[in-house]
Amino acid sequence: MTLHPAPLLALCAALSFPAPVAAESLGALPPGMTKAEILGGWQTASGSRMTALRIALDDGWKTYWRAPGDAGIPPQFDFAGSQNLGNVVFHWPTPEVFDLNGLRSIGYDDELILPIEVFPADPSQPVALAAGVDFGICHDICVPVSVALVADLAGPGAPDPLIRAALTEQPRPLDLRARCVIEPIADGMRVTAAIDLAPVQGAEIALFELPSTPVWISEAVSHREGGTLTAMAEFVPEAARPFDLDPADLRITVLSGEGAAEIRGCAN
Repeated sequence: MTLHPAPLLALCAALSFPAPVAAESLGALPPGMTKAEILGGWQTASGSRMTALRIALDDGWKTYWRAPGDAGIPPQFDFAGSQNLGNVVFHWPTPEVFDLNGLRSIGYDDELILPIEVFPADPSQPVALAAGVDFGICHDICVPVSVALVADLAGPGAPDPLIRAALTEQPRPLDLRARCVIEPIADGMRVTAAIDLAPVQGAEIALFELPSTPVWISEAVSHREGGTLTAMAEFVPEAARPFDLDPADLRITVLSGEGAAEIRGCAN
């Protein structure tokens, strides 16, 4: 994700970023972090392997969701050193919303269990998984961290209650599309999405993503009228000009006190 210049300046003023810290899975970890590992998991009925990345932190420390907000560091994954790896699918658990120096970030406190479904290139052979992971952890300061993790994924494995619990915490997918108005603005595009959702108690927060396009996305402004939640966000590319925004690529996650829901695609 590329940060839009204005939020980036605010972020740099609010946070202190030391140089990145590199840590091997069996080596020294940076302050605030107690564990980084791949949980071996189990072989599924379809032949994939359900594993997970586990990041354990000291009390009060946080790490970030796939779309971390203005005050977060987006996680990046590199599996280039793996053997017999066909594909991976991430199953992100529902994140929390944090406010830091007037900026919103999206992530997890104390621990992240991120289920990763691994698909072998040759299902008859084991997978030697090598994962380079760049991410951020935060307390009073934010620390960019790089870890190198390896795992030999062979045999049936065994169900892991930590992974199973994280899988149950995913936002529930909704079989609907938001009704969207997409319009150009001076430095990008504005999306206003109307989502048919039953009313809930408490505040609702809409998080917009455009997975295939690296853009800065503003904090959404939302309001509700009966059974319809309307949310608006601005999408600004690095070139800071209008662009061809694919409504089918939009992903909207709605957080509330009653859980989280995910909507894929927009009708306009």
